[in-house]
Amino acid sequence: MTASLADLPAVAPGALMIQGTTSDAGKSTLVAGLCRLARRAGVRVAPFKPQNMALNSAVTVDGGEIGRAQALQAVAAGIEPHTDLNPVLLKPNSDLGAQVIIHGKARMNLNARAYQDYKPLAREAVLESYARLRARYETVFVEGAGSPAEINLRANDIANMGFAEAVDCPVVLVADIDRGGVFAHLIGTLACLSESERARIQGFVINRFRGDPALLKPGLDWLEAQTGKPVLGVVPYLHGLTLDAEDMLPGAAHSGAGETSEGGKTGEGGEVLRVVVPALPHISNHTDFDALRAHGQVDFRYVRTGEAPPAADLVILPGSKNVRDDLAWLRAQGWETALARHLRYGGRVIGICGGMQMLGRSIADPHGVEGEPGVVAGFGWLDYETGLTREKTLKNVTGALALEGGGAANVRGYEIHMGETRGPALDTPALYLADAAAERADGARSADGQILATYVHGLFDTPEACAALLRWAGLAAARTVDYPALREASLERLADTLAAHLDLERLFGAIR
Repeated sequence: MTASLADLPAVAPGALMIQGTTSDAGKSTLVAGLCRLARRAGVRVAPFKPQNMALNSAVTVDGGEIGRAQALQAVAAGIEPHTDLNPVLLKPNSDLGAQVIIHGKARMNLNARAYQDYKPLAREAVLESYARLRARYETVFVEGAGSPAEINLRANDIANMGFAEAVDCPVVLVADIDRGGVFAHLIGTLACLSESERARIQGFVINRFRGDPALLKPGLDWLEAQTGKPVLGVVPYLHGLTLDAEDMLPGAAHSGAGETSEGGKTGEGGEVLRVVVPALPHISNHTDFDALRAHGQVDFRYVRTGEAPPAADLVILPGSKNVRDDLAWLRAQGWETALARHLRYGGRVIGICGGMQMLGRSIADPHGVEGEPGVVAGFGWLDYETGLTREKTLKNVTGALALEGGGAANVRGYEIHMGETRGPALDTPALYLADAAAERADGARSADGQILATYVHGLFDTPEACAALLRWAGLAAARTVDYPALREASLERLADTLAAHLDLERLFGAIR
């Protein structure tokens, strides 16, 4: 039952920051739910994450790039995603370095040590964006990154307590009880903070609880006695939420939206399509596949390092933040041979963004965008070549599929790539996109109809496009699943759960 406006306490103007004892404690999900509750109460609300490190990103209304979680939170708040919602985005392209995106635009690649020296400039961008949001919106819910207890990253911190201290923002600390050791996490985090930072914490939220709440009460009483801070609520474990993940692959770790099983579907008593995606080391925008994971007729599976490529009806090569390295990983894992066999027996293949580039004849990086300059051979199944460029293409797009047999279903998605692809295969496009000036073609289809390649992310999010692509891949009676509606229903369910299990009067009262 959706909480009515009369049931909701007043949401004070100001800001409140949600920090976590660990990564993936539930910060992103909690901010999304609070934004939806504030929106229900008629408040002009915005999410804000000063610094995010994620390979799942979204294109904003002002033509920039932000973390995918902030785009979801914007949906929850009922506003358009804007670069001010996430002014600093770090997209790892190796174990030691990342692409640095400031106010939506890629500025440079820096290793971890060099970024520490760059932080004072990044801090300026953070404070500028925050000031604009505070001027435009009544309430701002701020999301921290990782944990404030990461002592080695405290110098020039802009992601957690360093930001909160700079703008005098109160903090609520969230911890994941499903991991175990929740009381140690909370007490240990407080012990790592300065006196002023500890005073800034207004209370705790315990997330992902399973079981009888009465059994938890002695621990909650002890925690409040030890810290002098209230427990503002215990949020139950929510299964089956359909919400965009910030970064982690589902099943690889805890998900902010709960766990979703992979594989094993029976097609709800009927036909089922087996879909596999190699879990590239630098996989990006894996939210492309959330609609497939939610589809009752799709048996979806990520294939990780060391796992043999399984039999499938459809293989999708995903986006990548380091295409040449991930192409080498695919070859080392036996995917080139497996894909050739898959195609020989009539299987279908889709390449999205970096996956599209891998399907061509070559990938050139003359400027060292993703590493040392050089050229590598692609899989060669489509006749085109790709050259990586210094400038990143960032576009929200609409259009239609160009499938044989009347598969002109509408598509709504986005482009995020640093490359230009040219060659004869593009004469048989995968999509037609509606640009401001004229229609333009995107991607390619193989002559035998088995391979489709595109630069467009979000390919499966539109219900009719998802169904058309599943039919193309062999699911003759593919049903239509409205993924945006599932996401909206999940946001409503999340907000209802927070309204029922949080002390909103005290939590909203902490805003200043």
